[in-house]
Amino acid sequence: MAQNALIQVRVDDELKREADALFSDLGFDTPTAIRIFLRHAVKRHGLPFEVGQLRPNAETIAAMEEADRISRDPNVKGYTDVDEMMKELLSDV
Repeated sequence: MAQNALIQVRVDDELKREADALFSDLGFDTPTAIRIFLRHAVKRHGLPFEVGQLRPNAETIAAMEEADRISRDPNVKGYTDVDEMMKELLSDV
């Protein structure tokens, strides 16, 4: 199949370096990876991966809320010295 269409995309230099290294490790170059992406998108009639926002599950949300409550509770002992904290933790062992 003749390749006669040109697509140009500007990306951050670091992103390009990382992508080039990844695709090289996989055995092909970035233009080939982009062609693979386009072929899969056309085949699927959409993006070849799920797009959405990561949302924590109920258990994770509950843990985050508990951690927030603990951090605001004046009755919970806090530490400013790691050595002091470790000494107290190890004294319970």
